[in-house]
Amino acid sequence: MPLSCSASTAASACSGVFWMWAQSTSVVMPASRAAGAPGLLVRSGTSVVLARPACGPLGGGFEPGPRDARAFAGSLPGTSGAPPVNGAMGLLASCLAVGGVFGGSVGDTGTTAFLDQVRIEPTLSPARGLRRFLAKDPSESDLGLRRFRLRPGTPRTVFTDSEKSYVFGFNAVMSREVEKIEDLSPEQRPFGHEGAAAACTVLDLLTLTRGRRLHELLAGPAQHHRHAAYVGAGRGYALLRLRPVWGARRAHPLMRWLAVDGFGFQWSLSRADRMVGRRSMPDLLTRAHCAVFDQGLGRLLWYHDCASPDDVGARIAGFPASRRADLWSGVGFAATYTGGADSDELWWLTEHAGADGFRAHLAQGCAFAVTARLRSGALPDHARLAVPILADAAPDEAAAWTDQALLALGHDAHTHEDFQRWQAHTRRSWNRRHRR
Repeated sequence: MPLSCSASTAASACSGVFWMWAQSTSVVMPASRAAGAPGLLVRSGTSVVLARPACGPLGGGFEPGPRDARAFAGSLPGTSGAPPVNGAMGLLASCLAVGGVFGGSVGDTGTTAFLDQVRIEPTLSPARGLRRFLAKDPSESDLGLRRFRLRPGTPRTVFTDSEKSYVFGFNAVMSREVEKIEDLSPEQRPFGHEGAAAACTVLDLLTLTRGRRLHELLAGPAQHHRHAAYVGAGRGYALLRLRPVWGARRAHPLMRWLAVDGFGFQWSLSRADRMVGRRSMPDLLTRAHCAVFDQGLGRLLWYHDCASPDDVGARIAGFPASRRADLWSGVGFAATYTGGADSDELWWLTEHAGADGFRAHLAQGCAFAVTARLRSGALPDHARLAVPILADAAPDEAAAWTDQALLALGHDAHTHEDFQRWQAHTRRSWNRRHRR
């Protein structure tokens, strides 16, 4: 139940613990730098204001500050987006459980660091109208329900978190709260925009708006996550069992082929027994689509076998030789973009790809992945670890291979053959460096 005391009394705890100061059922906590620390965040009813000390950070009374502290409101009980805890005592207990959340005196931590440490995830309002029937169940992010070979530890967490972020982004569009994708961590944000693009594509196809929502997303919130958005668009087509061509023509003439990659990932995710076990190919695709489809399937194999290089190598060995090159390209992309493997496992992955004769394709997939990550503004630690191993180059150099290859194609590149040449030129850059 909420903690209550007189308005003239404050209960103070040691540094790094919540301050409770009642004014009605107000909750007070150290304010972040973003809110204008030092000070306390005070809730009264559903409003949140910043209270600053009148005489030093720990002495005297508190006076409301002029700044708006709404950014922190979502972490307080009883406000929009509140975590599932019971009142102030529940929130206090949550932070005590992680031990020293604030790690020092009042106001010496930022809002993002606080949210990360107490693991408060952003929440969405329920979708309304017909959109509520399209919203995804959060349990869809549990790949164990799809009988994937998930081993315990970091890999399982990595893949589950990426799919959670995808589902969150999808539902953010359905709830008309796409801006909340920015509340995800920088590492997970691209997956959120991938889900948002999938949702926009589904809505565009169902309402015959010729890609309007997707293009608005690309021009606005996802402008730095275009690779993820195009892949997500392909996942949207797969959800509706439509070939990713109609409605995608207004997209970037070359990048739109990434939608076929996303289609391959989602189609295989929903039909893993058939696509992975029986190694079949959907009838919806033309021969031009099949190679890019296999790159999406290759990404799915990295998830399916939980970043185990031995299992992935054995799985790819069961496919016809004509399909393995693109599968290894997809694996290289996923191993860099999503992660899940340590350095020893990444070295073993290069050994398996080299033994199969497709080491350059693994490096090319890695180069495309690091380019997409750098475009999004943040290079995660797992990508920084993977690039020197899989591409045998620094991240900036590997990304430059793809940029140079794209420039070499000219402004009129748009066909499937152009997309394949883009990848082939990238592989040549790796080959030239590898022969030195």
